[in-house]
Amino acid sequence: MSSLRLRTDFWVAALRRRAEAAGAYVSIARKGADEAGAVFVVIDRLDGSFDLYGPAPQSVFAEERPSDRLFMLLAEATSEEAVRTRMASEFRFDPDLWQIDIEDRIGRAFVEIVASPY
Repeated sequence: MSSLRLRTDFWVAALRRRAEAAGAYVSIARKGADEAGAVFVVIDRLDGSFDLYGPAPQSVFAEERPSDRLFMLLAEATSEEAVRTRMASEFRFDPDLWQIDIEDRIGRAFVEIVASPY
């Protein structure tokens, strides 16, 4: 059974509401394709360190793609420059992606994390 995925623009709006309701500040650094753009989330911990989350690879899905978006930690406690460099590379590869920036001292991403290289 195939499930429909929520449009990216609606999903991002819901992420923004969820994070802001919890006290985080959210900005859309780059708006991608409304219907199906990939989403990357940059967490500014407001102490000079940043975390980066991106779409989990297809290999973590059991049999069929889930209806919700799943993420993995791509970089932890890194510099703003390192995040910018990584995102510039991602933009060259996929110009339709979204970048959501969240300022949160606790480091919450407000997304479902399924895999991490750490």
